[in-house]
Amino acid sequence: MNIAFLGLGAMGVPMARNLAAAGHDLVVWNRTPKPDAVPGARSATSPAEACRAVELAITMLADDAAVESVVFDRDGVLGALARGACHLGMSTVSVGLARRLADAHSSQGQGFVASPVFGRPDAAAARKLWIVPGGTAADVARSRPVLEALGQGIFPMPDAPGAALAKLLGNFLILATIESLGEALALAEKAGLDPERLLEMLTGTVFGSPIAKNYGKIIATTAFEPAGFRLPLGLKDAKLALAAGEELNVPLPLAGLTRDRLLIALARGRADWDWSGLASVIREDAGLSPRR
Repeated sequence: MNIAFLGLGAMGVPMARNLAAAGHDLVVWNRTPKPDAVPGARSATSPAEACRAVELAITMLADDAAVESVVFDRDGVLGALARGACHLGMSTVSVGLARRLADAHSSQGQGFVASPVFGRPDAAAARKLWIVPGGTAADVARSRPVLEALGQGIFPMPDAPGAALAKLLGNFLILATIESLGEALALAEKAGLDPERLLEMLTGTVFGSPIAKNYGKIIATTAFEPAGFRLPLGLKDAKLALAAGEELNVPLPLAGLTRDRLLIALARGRADWDWSGLASVIREDAGLSPRR
């Protein structure tokens, strides 16, 4: 398949490499040029140049503002993509933007599938992402071979806004898990228990999910750098979850708490830390240093 891949960040590079390795004809674009990031791919100088004459355009960008710019600007995806082609939006964005993208592409005779992913850069490199596509059945079906080249599981949603909301709810639950682990392990350490030993017991018994094991290890060892998913991106997703709740009159007090933890961590200069670094604020509230 002829594919344009837009956004060569920590997630985008391994994803684009996997598509090239799967035999797809790839043209790539990044705001800061990275001509050698994806062996075998051609580089474009603008989103429009990348999207001309492709069947599928993929965006993997940081936030709503980046996606809006790349899609709607004069040299953007919307104006360059051919009728009948499809945009696969793999960024985590607001429900409102997902709805706007679906409507805009439909008005141009193009398809749009919101396809946010769960997984960190190492999972992207290993093709172990979990992908949540939402769009028309036909658009999801034709995107499936590409999705299968990127992940280990695909969970379709009825439409693009539903896929966007599903991703935000997943990230909200991850933040809630980080919050609960941060509180439990701070109390354990303050009481003189070894937090790593306690985590081994918890994740081997009543709390044995990969999320708890992986983030628990980061929190127990306070290994908040290098970041797999940076604090500002975590704050963005917490705020988007709160906005979705506000739109539907659903209070999310735990999302508000994690947002505040993230804000405090950012105010203390931790923008390059992993989003699990919100646990550093819990440690400080408990009278512990931010790192062991």
